[in-house]
Amino acid sequence: MPGSPARRRPAALALWGAFGAIAVVSTVLVLRRPAAERLSDLHIYYGAAQAVRSGDPLYDYVAGNGGPFTYPPFAALLLQPMTFVPEAALRILWLLATCAAAAAIAVALGRTGIVAPDRRPVAVAAIACGVLLSAPAQSNLRFGQVSILIVLLALADGAGLTPARLRGVLVGVAAAIKLTPLLFIVYFLLARRYRDAARAVGAFVACAAVAFAVLPADSWRYWTGTMLQTSRIGDLASLGNQSVHGMLLRAGVPVDALPLVWAALVAVVCGAALARARHLTRHGHPARATVLVGCATIAASPVSWTHHQLWTVLAAMVLIAAEGHLRKVAGAVLLLVMTASAGVLLRAVSTYPGWQFALENARAVGAVAVCLAGLGGVVGVTAVAVASARRGGGARTWLRAGTATATVLACVALLPLPAAADPTFKAYTAADLTNPRYFYFAGALPPGVPVAFGVRREKTKVRVNGVVDPAVTWLEFRSAPGGAARDIPVLVAADGTRTFSFRSANLAHGRLVALAGDGRVLATFSDELDP
Repeated sequence: MPGSPARRRPAALALWGAFGAIAVVSTVLVLRRPAAERLSDLHIYYGAAQAVRSGDPLYDYVAGNGGPFTYPPFAALLLQPMTFVPEAALRILWLLATCAAAAAIAVALGRTGIVAPDRRPVAVAAIACGVLLSAPAQSNLRFGQVSILIVLLALADGAGLTPARLRGVLVGVAAAIKLTPLLFIVYFLLARRYRDAARAVGAFVACAAVAFAVLPADSWRYWTGTMLQTSRIGDLASLGNQSVHGMLLRAGVPVDALPLVWAALVAVVCGAALARARHLTRHGHPARATVLVGCATIAASPVSWTHHQLWTVLAAMVLIAAEGHLRKVAGAVLLLVMTASAGVLLRAVSTYPGWQFALENARAVGAVAVCLAGLGGVVGVTAVAVASARRGGGARTWLRAGTATATVLACVALLPLPAAADPTFKAYTAADLTNPRYFYFAGALPPGVPVAFGVRREKTKVRVNGVVDPAVTWLEFRSAPGGAARDIPVLVAADGTRTFSFRSANLAHGRLVALAGDGRVLATFSDELDP
């Protein structure tokens, strides 16, 4: 019979075979990357663990790739065993562990009851393939990240897959390694899982105490200051940071207003997610509640790099497995967004800055939408549509929904980019002078012309590199009229050439100004940036 267990078994085996192929190809591609870009975060872990073993200050350590150690001291203790393995061998082991963690997450999610037991073997294998193919899992592989293991710990604990007497411990341990799972303790309290919350707090405090006993100076330094230094984590305005905070930074929210706006939005997003998670738990759906809270950690954290965003992938899987066509479609769209870059896929139609801004922040919007909709917020919409269809008004209902959606998309497409926003802006410094990707201009400076440059377009950004006359003291770039001026440093290359280089998301509304030492404007370029 179609769909019988006998027919599902070969399908499950085929999907696990596909998972193995994805794992092998992904591992080979990671290992073939340039040495400086190969599992760069794992290199930081390895060096930090060696520093601790040598008795050096943990938070003074900076890896050869420029990255500091940013996690709590307990994480450094857990990483100590890796120092007994050569780093080359550790890379292989870590990649294998990451792939195994992706499979374990799929198995754990399958055991939570989001699919019928008779469909579970195929569903679990399909989830494993989807998770491993997603951008967050690939980012974990590429950087050698620990985030996927944190998700596995929190999912198993929050969804109730661990023994009842130990439930909450894994969340506490996960939070002692990375702080973001602390939100699960709030969820436990709201869901009246008081014992789980107590065990989570106890495990977190115990782990921190162990670290304090072994690394007192490092622990004191971390908990009294280092944990608040978000600048150590990287450029928070970078596109990779798909949190609410990162999106606000890219939107150009004024610095003095940013904390208040961010706090207000996070309160709304997390409040909605936690309220819905409590409701789901009371109705016997702790797995869905756990995934929802995980998405809230992505939205609420000041920094949510791509490798943190596995929770949104799991939300997509839960929606696809749910009843109702709208939820399945929403899950499929969300999974696509979490697998491929919307900005790259739709770059041909992303000429309007507002549309481009929406595409570049699609993953942040997806996480927020999941939190607000609650993995079930569209149930009411589906019910209305079904009821209307039964009354003969189905066509009108879908027409109104389609018209509303098209209107929203049109408004976004035509929306001007906020004046201070520039999702990918970066001005390059003297440390980058030897990189031909940034400094590629080979032309000469014509007589009497203060600035000459070339524009190079890439998939998600535009680069500008050129040379300047000695009369030019500095350069300013504005992403859009009324936007804040961004300084572009004038650098001196090895051959004495005075040069500059920067990148931007879109030059359609950009303006480059060359200034003399006394502030006089020597030249202005706008149309030349976007011929």
